[in-house]
Amino acid sequence: MRTSTLPQPAGLRPADPRRDPGTLDGPAHRLARFGVLTDLAHPRDLLANLTPNWYASIMGTGIVATAAASLPLHLPGLRTFAVVVWACAALLLVGLTAATVAHWRRHPATARGHHADPVMAHFYGAPPMAMLTVGAGTLLLGRDLIGVGAAVAADWVLWLAGTAAGLATAAWVPYLQFTRHHDVDARSAFGGWLMPVVPPMVSASTGALLVPYTPAGQPRTTLILLCYAMFGLSLIASLIIITVIWNRLAQHRTGPARMVPTLWIVLGPLGQSITAANLLGGVADQALPGPYAHALQLFGVVYGVPVWGFALLWAGIAAAVTIKTAREHLPFSLTWWSFTFPIGTVVTGTSGLALHTGAALFRVAAVIGYAVLLTAWAVVAARTVRGSLRGTLFAPPAAPAVARPASA
Repeated sequence: MRTSTLPQPAGLRPADPRRDPGTLDGPAHRLARFGVLTDLAHPRDLLANLTPNWYASIMGTGIVATAAASLPLHLPGLRTFAVVVWACAALLLVGLTAATVAHWRRHPATARGHHADPVMAHFYGAPPMAMLTVGAGTLLLGRDLIGVGAAVAADWVLWLAGTAAGLATAAWVPYLQFTRHHDVDARSAFGGWLMPVVPPMVSASTGALLVPYTPAGQPRTTLILLCYAMFGLSLIASLIIITVIWNRLAQHRTGPARMVPTLWIVLGPLGQSITAANLLGGVADQALPGPYAHALQLFGVVYGVPVWGFALLWAGIAAAVTIKTAREHLPFSLTWWSFTFPIGTVVTGTSGLALHTGAALFRVAAVIGYAVLLTAWAVVAARTVRGSLRGTLFAPPAAPAVARPASA
């Protein structure tokens, strides 16, 4: 029976203990003496293997801030903390984008090759979602530092750029998968397949925040209708992919340990769709006639509660698989950021349900979910900083690994 190839994402190659940092010359030698970039054979090629999945770190950091802003609980210092985290996400977006531009200029062949990788290509959905998340945080939190006018303008720029890029990846990456990628079969399905089709859902939810700042009349109506269209685009594509992932798990089990964190990505479209339905429903009366506005506000709850239930089911399954794998061995890689943004979307969706239903169940669940998100983010961020300083996460990918056969 044919097995699929799962190329290993960048940054998973173990350090070579036999390499002597003292053989490095110049600045590289001085860095190695302080324990910096010791896992890179050539520290001067720091950006040689930069991949689009790095933007997941911005998504995961940004959602910590925006989830805090929507949390149905007001604690002293919480908003200040959220503003600081948003500022970190914004700086990461600027820095990583500059590094990506440098990567394309210095290593164009490597950069152009990402789209041909049947695993890495799907992570082109991360940059649009990073822009949209930071944009939403700018409007919700950045306004405290730069003012409402500047925050609205910045959010519009990031929303338009993120939406355009997200719509492009939602069509382009599946096209590549359907026509260009090789060694893709039923065993290849993993949570990353959702990455390119989720950005329009993020655009739908973050676009709702811009509705009150859009001129009344046709411009405002057009915006909210486009947001609902993107909601449907992303939802239907996500449901198809989630079904394929479930089928793969049922027939071929969980696969390599390093891919297990991507199971959590399934929570992304689920939680983000609940968030979008409630945010759009909350502003529908500002753009649509009464009967439709009222129906859409009801839709946020009628749709959100059942999907919230399925999200909890999936979270339970993913947690059980993750714990089982961790007891054996769960190597750290950038896929660990899958523990952050998807959980954050469930928190924001739960907060939306709490707002529209007034139910204590959702208020308590949102607070508990945020505590889980904060813990996951702290662990993954710390490991990422450590891996970055050592250079492990910038190392070239190891040789492709082959998925275990069904009988394994």
